[in-house]
Amino acid sequence: MKLKVAIIFGGKSAEYEVSLKSATNIYKSIDRTHFIPILLGIDKSGEWFYDSSYATDDINLADNDYFVEATNVYLSVVGNAVNVISKKENRDLISFDIAFPIVHGTFGEDGTLQGILKSMDVPFVGPDVLGSAIAMDKDVTKRLLQAAGIPVANSYTIYKHFPTEHSFKELASDLGLPLFIKPANAGSSVGVSKVTNENEYNVALSTAFQFDNKILVEEAVIGKELECGVLGNESLQASVVGEIVATKDFYSYDAKYISSNGATLQVPARIATDISDKIRELAVKACKTICCEGMSRIDFLLSKENKLVLNEINTLPGFTEISMYPKVWEYTGITEKDLITELISLAIQRHKRNSILSTKIKGL
Repeated sequence: MKLKVAIIFGGKSAEYEVSLKSATNIYKSIDRTHFIPILLGIDKSGEWFYDSSYATDDINLADNDYFVEATNVYLSVVGNAVNVISKKENRDLISFDIAFPIVHGTFGEDGTLQGILKSMDVPFVGPDVLGSAIAMDKDVTKRLLQAAGIPVANSYTIYKHFPTEHSFKELASDLGLPLFIKPANAGSSVGVSKVTNENEYNVALSTAFQFDNKILVEEAVIGKELECGVLGNESLQASVVGEIVATKDFYSYDAKYISSNGATLQVPARIATDISDKIRELAVKACKTICCEGMSRIDFLLSKENKLVLNEINTLPGFTEISMYPKVWEYTGITEKDLITELISLAIQRHKRNSILSTKIKGL
C-alpha cells in the first residue's frame, strides 16, 4: 500500500519563498510508485491550509498561490494516521502517514515544527527536535563543535540588550577585517553582512538584530566555500564535497536559493583528496556531536592557507533546482527521487526505533 506523504511548506520565516521552491521540487521528484504526495501549506501568519483542488499537474508553488482557494485546517491523530480537518466545517478532508517538512528557517527548522509532529507521533523527515534546535543556534552549535575538537571560525557573541559590549575597534583588532555579521538563530545566510568599516558594521548590526536577539561577529575566512551532505540515522554517510563559486561578494541568501546566476556549483569540489576526506569525516562527526539524524548539509570554509573551518550546519537544506544538497548526492550516486525515498525510509526507521523505546519505558 502506498504511503501518503504530507509535504509541509511555507511558514513564518524569511525563507518562505525558498520553501515554496523546495516543496515544488520534492512534489515533482517523489516516487509515485511508493508514495502519494499531499501538499499542506502554512501561511506567513502560521495558519495551516489544505487545497484539494490545487492544480498539481504542472505544480509551481512559487508562481501559483496555493493559499487563495485553500481551506484553513488543523491536524488530529487517528490511529496511525493524521487527519487534516477543516476548521470551519470540522470535517475530515484527507489523512497522511508521514510528514516531509520543508519549512526552512525559524518556526520550521528550529525544532518547533518537529515538536508538533513528534507530539502527534507521526514519522517526519529530517532531524529530531534536539538536533534541529541546536543547529539553528549558531552560537550554541559552535560551542559544542569546539568542545568536540572541530575547527570553527573565531567569533564574538553580541546580545541585543547589550550591543556595545564589544566595540568595533576591539572586534576588528582581534578578528581582523573584513568581518561577517550574522544572526545566531536564522536560516542559512539570512541577515548576513560582510563589513569592512565601522559604518557598515553598525548597519549590519541593525540588519542582523531584525532576525534575532543574539548575533555572531566572525572573522572572515576568505577562500573556497565547500558543502557536504550527510544522510542517515545511527549510521551516517557523507556525500562527495561540492564547491560554491559565488559570482557576488559572498555566497548570500539570494545567491544560495533564489538567483540561478548568483553562484556556480562545482561538483566535486576542486580540492585535494585528503582535504575532501577530512571534510567528509568532520561532517559526520559534527552531526553526531549535535545529535543530528536524517539529513543535513554541512558548510565549510577553506582559506588560501588551507585553514579549514566548519561554517554552518543546515538541517533542512534546500531542495530547489539550484540547491547543493540533492546535487552532491546525485554525484555520489543517489538520484533525487531515490534520495527522497531514502529520507522517508529513515524517518520511518527512526519512528519505529523511538516507538519501541517509548513502549518499553511505559512498561517499566
